[in-house]
Amino acid sequence: MSTEAHLEQNTIPVDPATRDLGVAVGFDGSPNSEVALAYAAGIAARRGSKLSVITTYRAPLPVYANYASLGAEPEDEARKLIAGYVLEGAASRLAEHPGEVSYLTIEGDSVGALAEASARAHLMVVGARGRGGFLGLVLGSVSTALPAHAQCPTVVVPAVAERFTGPVVVGVDGSPHSRRAALHAAREAADRGTSLVLLTAQQRPDSGEYWFPLRPRDAQELVDRRRADLEADLAAEVAWVTEHVPGIEISGEVQEGAAAAILHDAEAVAQLIVVGSHGRGALRSALLGSVSRAILHGAERPVMVVPPLQDDRVERA
Repeated sequence: MSTEAHLEQNTIPVDPATRDLGVAVGFDGSPNSEVALAYAAGIAARRGSKLSVITTYRAPLPVYANYASLGAEPEDEARKLIAGYVLEGAASRLAEHPGEVSYLTIEGDSVGALAEASARAHLMVVGARGRGGFLGLVLGSVSTALPAHAQCPTVVVPAVAERFTGPVVVGVDGSPHSRRAALHAAREAADRGTSLVLLTAQQRPDSGEYWFPLRPRDAQELVDRRRADLEADLAAEVAWVTEHVPGIEISGEVQEGAAAAILHDAEAVAQLIVVGSHGRGALRSALLGSVSRAILHGAERPVMVVPPLQDDRVERA
């Protein structure tokens, strides 16, 4: 069995009846989480979806030098109470939100708690950085670890609190992972009233892809043929996405360079970058590929990572 076929056997089931959290956002009261909160609220409003605000806290192992050191109130209850105050701050920021909002405090490791909650969400949103401390891991750790384990698409929002414009850009390579990403990217483009760009990378001649020795002219002919093949494949991908998500402008571009590098360059014009993740074995979660990891580090635009969700459209393709 091929690796791709094995990965396709381990897709994540999608049952709308169990996704009762709608658009979920991790919130710890930090400035970046406030930006993520506003971003998630905008998505929920456009979709007409429920918004769920989640904060986590860690209950420490109680260690006391003597009985006199024992506090009047258990420390885990105190931390849960503080987490509740954090959610009150979120509620004040959502006072004018037009849709349904729920607030949850979850005890546990931030990544684990949010990953578990993602099984009940259609979308998870987190900030690229948080404050950490008593609420658990800093969201800098969460933003890199959560997309690898989430059971729904995850959007990581950078600290810049400006309104991003431009098209939605998705990296594609003809794999089922990238097709899922393209479908989610198309939905985002439709919701935002913007266009979609499918971006494919062509490795440079000195990258190692063209490994056998050739004369310069023969090498250029090989590169040209490879580009023609990629453009033909990309045109087919554009047609396939257009068939499933009509009504938006969709185009494709083949650019020379490493995939992560050209997607980083696309941030200059995009409002959202979308990538697919790799599947991982019987755990039915997702393991980030090298491109996904590279895009998340230092991203200046929101990045959506799409795990291997079950999708009949992809399976038929």
